[in-house]
Amino acid sequence: MAAGGFCKLPNGTVVVALNLPSPGPAGGAVGVRVLVRAQNRARALTRLRNLGLRAIYLRGNAAPPTPDEITAVLHHPDGLIWRTAPDNGVTVTDVTELWHPIRALLRGSAAVRS
Repeated sequence: MAAGGFCKLPNGTVVVALNLPSPGPAGGAVGVRVLVRAQNRARALTRLRNLGLRAIYLRGNAAPPTPDEITAVLHHPDGLIWRTAPDNGVTVTDVTELWHPIRALLRGSAAVRS
């Protein structure tokens, strides 16, 4: 289960934002914020599950994507991006790291598992 939220866009698509624990071995206070663009919430979660992130659920709308996050995911060709998100009370807008394609996250976690 993950904290997150969604925003429905005027064209009918949605942007789902999820705060997930870090896939790395550190498991410290740093997690990741994942943004997914899809036709609806169910399809957005299915996209993540198909990538191997099986235990992903969106309950409520506690942490919806910010306008800057929506812009970032709309301009990415895959519509699936991430960056680190500290869990220690820092708001999402205070993070200055750039967005990464989801392949970079999955490649890094696969290297840790082997």
